[in-house]
Amino acid sequence: MSAWAIWLILAAVAAGAEVLSGDFFLLMVGGGAAAAALGAALGAPVWLQLVLFGVVSVLLVLGVRPWARRMLLRGQSDVVDGAGAFIGMSGTVTQTVDTHGGRILVNGEEWSAVAQLPYEVYDVDTAVIIVQIRGAHAVVATDATNYKEL
Repeated sequence: MSAWAIWLILAAVAAGAEVLSGDFFLLMVGGGAAAAALGAALGAPVWLQLVLFGVVSVLLVLGVRPWARRMLLRGQSDVVDGAGAFIGMSGTVTQTVDTHGGRILVNGEEWSAVAQLPYEVYDVDTAVIIVQIRGAHAVVATDATNYKEL
């Protein structure tokens, strides 16, 4: 089997393995192997093929990989999902809320809630803000500016 075919197979295997990792590292190594395959097809000696493989792989990892990762991850930090999506929402107390429990109404749904601080007690019809999600309970306060992570 010729050297260019071996390099091309190595490039294909690296690109295929990249699908499993998703880190863009193996894809860059595959690019280096493709450059070595091109060198081998043009008649370059084995030492030059190895140099092409190493230099192109390093240049791709250091130059293209950071850019590719930024493009892939762009905009994901703005997405709030899961429990974080409820922080800052307001609700109304439907059953007295203290540090042991209670119930609030948020967007037409009833939630379990606890007061943020030990001395806080919220009576029925009090407007509250969700400042944290702790397990299955919404941690609430009447003023989110006083929120402190406990």
